[in-house]
Order: sequence, then structure tokens, then C-alpha cells
Amino acid sequence: MDKTRPIIIVKKKGGHGGHHGGAWKVAYADFVTAMMALFIVLWLLNASKEVQVAVGGYFKDPTGTAKKVGSNMVGNGENFVLNKDNMPKLKQQLQQAIKQMTDFEKLKSHIEITVTAEGLRIELSESATGTFFGSGSAKLNNDGIELLVTLAQELGKLPNKLSIEGHTDSQPYSSPTYGNWELSADRANAARRVMQAHGIRADQVTQVRGFADQRLRKLDAPLDPANRRISLIVQYTVKNNDDEDAPPATGGPKTEGAKSAAPLSVPPTAIAPSSATPSSGSAEKPAAK
Repeated sequence: MDKTRPIIIVKKKGGHGGHHGGAWKVAYADFVTAMMALFIVLWLLNASKEVQVAVGGYFKDPTGTAKKVGSNMVGNGENFVLNKDNMPKLKQQLQQAIKQMTDFEKLKSHIEITVTAEGLRIELSESATGTFFGSGSAKLNNDGIELLVTLAQELGKLPNKLSIEGHTDSQPYSSPTYGNWELSADRANAARRVMQAHGIRADQVTQVRGFADQRLRKLDAPLDPANRRISLIVQYTVKNNDDEDAPPATGGPKTEGAKSAAPLSVPPTAIAPSSATPSSGSAEKPAAK
């Protein structure tokens, strides 16, 4: 009799862990990814226009060569590049800062901010009694120092270069060795020293110029005190070479450019109307010597 052992097949069922496997890990990873994307979207919705443009530019071109995103300025200021698009923002910031000054109501008619072809022009005009400087002197008074310190603290945050100009009226100076040319240049330099001591970087000022009475604000009234001014020009930052729309940064004022530039709308109580002829600096002459 053939006694062959029967073949017995044992089947074991998988335990609890084998039933679920690692599928929960995939689901959890998807959930975390979705939450991260949600937080990024919520952050972008509350971010400034410059941040949104920069983030969008990165995803379009991670190498950083996308047109109209960034500039050739690296590591300066707060990544805020002054151009025609964000000019209103800077102008509004300066207005708000100036309004906090102690004697704003007295000085507001002597402060003018306009947009020109070379950048943002801030003009501080004198009065017959002297608004920012003593009569015939390059020494700033308290109002002049406070205003320049306020402007320096705001403009020092920018990567943009600055030019400072001084202008006088046509009243001849009484000294044979010191005239309108010296006075206009000395006043521009006095403004530079105060601003560099309170926020402007040493390499931010590219030009300090004195024009005497060669660029009068009021051609029909060469002795008018309004011809005596200090001007601060915040120049446009030159963008990358492949950005054809980037305006050039110029060093000197041009009458044609200023005439074509349309000043931004500003409350009449805050800023004086723009002038057709760009000029800057200020200088007063002693009444008698």
C-alpha cells in the first residue's frame, strides 16, 4: 500500500499593519503641501506690490534675468528701486514724513516735490526773511536742519543716487572775494553734510553743484526770494541693459525734461505747484554791508 503524505497548504492572513500599508504617509504629505501653499498665498495677498512682482519674477525666471525685475544694485536699501511706476509711493512717504515736522504749517509753502526726467526733485525755497538759512549765510537754521534730517532718514533707505544743488537770486553780493557762486555751492555743501550725518550714505551723493543766479526760478523777477533754493534730486536707478524701458539716470537738470514732466497730484496745502524751469539751492544776500 502506497502511503504518500498529503500536501498541506497553509495560508496566513496579513495583520492590521499590512492592511493599511504606508498610504497615510502620502495623504499627510499632500495635506502639509496644501497648507504651505495656502500660507504662501495668504502672505502674498498682504505683501507690497514690489514683493509680489519680485516673487512672480522668481518663478518666471529663477536665474534672476527676467526683464523688469530687479536691477544692477545689489544689497542696497530695502530693494526699492525708484522708477516711474513707484514714484508716487516715494512721494507719499516723503510727504507724510515732512508733515510730522514741528513747523510744517510754516514751511509747507517752501517745499516743492515734482517728478522730472532725471528723477524726483525736492526743492526747498527761501523767503525774504530766511526760511532755512541765515541772510547771506551758508549756515542752516533749526528749521533747515530738521527738514534735511527728516529727508535724509527717508532717502537713506534707497539705493538711488542723489544730487544736491544750490541757487541764488541776482542780488550782487557785497564782498569782492565772496559772491553768489561761492554762496550757492557752500549752501549745497552744508545740506550735504547734514544729510550724510543723519542717514545718507557716503557714496550716495554723486554731485554737489552751485549755480549762483544762472538758473532763476522766476526769470521776470531775478531778485525774488523764491529764486534762492536748495534742490535734492533723487535719480532714477539704471536697470539692467536688457530692460529697454528703463529711464536713464542723468546728472544735471535739463529745462526741456522738467517742462515735459507732469507733477503728481499733491494736496495744495502740502506741496507748492511745480515750476517749469528746474532749479535748486537757495541763497540770501545781506540787506546791507
